[in-house]
Amino acid sequence: MADIVVLNHAVHGIPAAECVGALRERVSDRSVVLAESSAAEHELVPNAEVIVGSDLDAALLDRAERLRLFACTSAGTDRLDMDAFREQGVAVTNASGVHGPNIAEHVIGWMLLITRRLDEGLQRQERAEWRHFKAFGELQGSRVCVIGLGAIGTAIVDRLSGFGVGTVGVRYTPEKGGPTDEVYGFDDISDAFVGTDYVVVACPLTETTRDLIGAAELAALPVDATLINVARGPIVDTDALVTALRKNDLHAAALDVTDPEPLPADHPLWSLGNAYITAHVSGYTPYYLERVADILARNLDRVDETGSYADIENRVD
Repeated sequence: MADIVVLNHAVHGIPAAECVGALRERVSDRSVVLAESSAAEHELVPNAEVIVGSDLDAALLDRAERLRLFACTSAGTDRLDMDAFREQGVAVTNASGVHGPNIAEHVIGWMLLITRRLDEGLQRQERAEWRHFKAFGELQGSRVCVIGLGAIGTAIVDRLSGFGVGTVGVRYTPEKGGPTDEVYGFDDISDAFVGTDYVVVACPLTETTRDLIGAAELAALPVDATLINVARGPIVDTDALVTALRKNDLHAAALDVTDPEPLPADHPLWSLGNAYITAHVSGYTPYYLERVADILARNLDRVDETGSYADIENRVD
């Protein structure tokens, strides 16, 4: 019998076995087993109190008679049938927060590359060309707008604190405040964009945020502004973004996510000199599953204290 069953779901190319090892170090009083195959899943799942994985299909959930907690290894849980988990009285948690340091560093990296024109230096190096060029400017003294003030947005703002920038946040509930100097709601996003040098999109994709940034919002930005998207492609209207970049109504865009995704080889974004693209890699960190294990270990300690799965970290209702 296994207290914790880890499904054999790799995350960002990291094998699930690493999660097993991390959990065994943190919860040594519990049995932790890797379900390496479909046959192993069917054998182990019925006796598991906790299951860890990126998804749990209906057939396995039906067999999980002792299951109390499904610890999802991704921040998003839109693929899960939450009604089915509720019907069986199974708590669900997500991996919110594990991406904070790495995605924040990805954002800072883009800001520094674009501001200091490091890409131009690399191109001249390839040509063995010793010729001076001017940086675009300095990050210090700029205004950075972060859309979404969850774990990732907060991590970005924290790392910006040493750069001497002004920060403004945009969130669904501005009355909650946040770590930024100013906070706006989604309805006032154009006001937040006034005088902004960098816009960082770090909010979830919802019905509210889909197409949140279109032609009108881009027009509210100064022409020397840069947009960075590490959230989801459909939050930004791609056609409007391409138009703004082509007309130099926007200085640059750094995109870890696109719409569509994967981005077709003939898409105009590839050929624009002021578009910088990474293929949805900002979420990768070698410490991903260790952080997932940290969350679960803290939650199991909480369960031991309270006897309940109700008040646990990252619970998804």
